[in-house]
Amino acid sequence: MDAKPYMFNYVELRAATDDFNPVNKLGEGGFGPVYRGTLEDGRVVAVKQLSVASHQGKSQFVAEIATISAVQHRNLVKLFGCCIEGDKRLLVYEYLENKSLDQETESLCFDGAGNRSLSLDWPTRFDICLGVARGLAYLHEESRLRIVHRDVKASNILLDSDLNPKISDFGLAKLYDDKKTHISTRVAGTIGYLAPEYAMRGHLTEKADVFSFGVVALEIVSGRPNSDSSLEDDKMYLLEWAWNLHETNQELELVDRTLTSVNDDEVKRIIGVALLCSQTSPGLRPSMSRVVFNAFWRH
Repeated sequence: MDAKPYMFNYVELRAATDDFNPVNKLGEGGFGPVYRGTLEDGRVVAVKQLSVASHQGKSQFVAEIATISAVQHRNLVKLFGCCIEGDKRLLVYEYLENKSLDQETESLCFDGAGNRSLSLDWPTRFDICLGVARGLAYLHEESRLRIVHRDVKASNILLDSDLNPKISDFGLAKLYDDKKTHISTRVAGTIGYLAPEYAMRGHLTEKADVFSFGVVALEIVSGRPNSDSSLEDDKMYLLEWAWNLHETNQELELVDRTLTSVNDDEVKRIIGVALLCSQTSPGLRPSMSRVVFNAFWRH
C-alpha cells in the first residue's frame, strides 16, 4: 500500500495524446476530460486530465493515487500511474475498446435505431450486471480499503474487447473510512442515480452505491436511460415505471424491445434485485455481496 504509483512525465503524455488533440478525446467525466493516447512502448492508454482543483498537497495526492492503484479487480478499470507537474494532475488508465455502457446502449438500444456495431444480447447484459455487482462488492467489502464510489452510473462503466464491464473513477471522490460518520460536505453524483438519503442529507454509505446499481441494472434490462421526457408520463422515470410494473406483475414489460430472446426467470430476478437495491430506506437495501450471491447464480 505504501508503494509509489508509476510517475509519467507531462511531455510523454502530451506526445502520446498528440498534444491532447480533440480528435483523441474519449469523453468528459466528472473529474475532467479523458484522451486516448499511445505511449512510446506502444501501449494504448486513457489519460484523464483532472480539472477538479485538488485541495491536497503533492505527497498526499501521490499517496491517494498509490492507494487507488493497489485496488485491483477484473471489474475495475486499472490505473497505471499519474503525472504531477506544477498544477497539472493527470491519471493514466488502461484503455477499453468498447467505450462506456451509456454510449453503447445509446447507439445500440436506447434510440431503437437498429443499426448497431455491437449486439448487447440478453446473456451479455446479464453478465454486465453481474460484473458491475462483483466490482462494487469488491470495493465495499473485499478490498483492504473500503471504498464508496459515489457516482455509479452507465457512463462510469466501461466495456473491454470482450464486453466485460469495468467500473471507472472509483476512489476519486473520497476514500471511505468505516470508523467515521458517513457525512459528506459535497454531494458527488449524478441526478437519476442518487440515493435519496445522500441527495437530501449528504449521508454517504456503501448503500448509496447499491441504490445507483439498482438504477443501472434497470437501464441495462430496459435499454433506456433512467429518465426520458419524450416518453408518456407513466414511463418517463424508469424507477417509478419499474415499481408500477412490479406491483401489477408485469415486470417483463420493462424488457428492451430490441432483444429477440430473453431468459424470463433471469430478467425477473434482476428486476427484483434492482428494485430491492433502489428502495428508499438504505437499511432495506442488500449488500452487493448478497446481490451477487442471490441474483446471479444460474441454474
